[in-house]
Amino acid sequence: MKKEISITQIEQAVHEAHDLYRDNHDGKNADYIPYLAGVDSQLFGISVCLTDGHIIEVGDTQYRFGIESVSKVHTAILVLRQYGADKLLSMIGADATGLPFNSIVAILLENDHPSTPLVNAGAIAACSMVQPTGNAIAKWKAIVDNITLLSGSAPVLIDELYKSESETNFNNRSIAWLLKNYNRIYDDPDLSLDLYTRQCSLGITAEQLSVCGATIANKGVNPKTGQQVFDASLAPKITSLISTVGFYERTGDWLYTSGIPAKSGVGGGILGVLPGVMGISAFAPPIDEAGNSVKAQLAVRYIMNKLGLSVFSGDSVTITV
Repeated sequence: MKKEISITQIEQAVHEAHDLYRDNHDGKNADYIPYLAGVDSQLFGISVCLTDGHIIEVGDTQYRFGIESVSKVHTAILVLRQYGADKLLSMIGADATGLPFNSIVAILLENDHPSTPLVNAGAIAACSMVQPTGNAIAKWKAIVDNITLLSGSAPVLIDELYKSESETNFNNRSIAWLLKNYNRIYDDPDLSLDLYTRQCSLGITAEQLSVCGATIANKGVNPKTGQQVFDASLAPKITSLISTVGFYERTGDWLYTSGIPAKSGVGGGILGVLPGVMGISAFAPPIDEAGNSVKAQLAVRYIMNKLGLSVFSGDSVTITV
């Protein structure tokens, strides 16, 4: 079915969502990472980037917050670019664990591969795969350059967050060495863990995340720069990874109620992808028990339902002026 939606309708839905939920006080900042606990809990921004590069946004969309687990999407894309879809599947996998994002049990249950690059174990494995092997400086440059290409502008490392993460990442240290035990990490474990910790500590804006989402939705072409960042054939692979485990053990409920594949992070950000139409992001620090931003979820879900959009609808969507 063909569906037409005007830019004015999208603008109205975005502003309505912000007005409806800006005074919501549910959830709380992630407090197991001291830096995140101190971020202003009232910050709230929503950004939509269409596949033609048009951006609609409201609120704190230029505030740089910790990208945290949303960075898993970016590094999964980098590994797909460097190795291809088949290698990622065989070396990491594409299955949901059905368990929390930092689960050690998931590794023990599936010791032949880390399940997916969008949980901590798979993301650390993905960082270990980034080329060139053994070169921390060059690997870090590849990670940052990739995020820059996807977002159309560079992220900035938040030094205080990186220090805070490094001092509290005991669970991830266990994950890295357990992966080593099963031969499922492909570079030095400490180097790989540090890369993962650093990428989670990058500062990103809601606008940058929406551009990244639009790049995926636009089959690898960044709509702001016009650059082909990755091969079009990888776009559905990336979207399928996000669909499967973007909200961890709450992913099914999320897709059922919102209709859009999206990835969350405990820094309060959400990145959503509606193929062929748009990237959407929202940011608000207070998170629920599963680590997903409360207000960002409410906002993105409202916008999708208000506009009658869903990745499962089968509609062919055209955006009109």
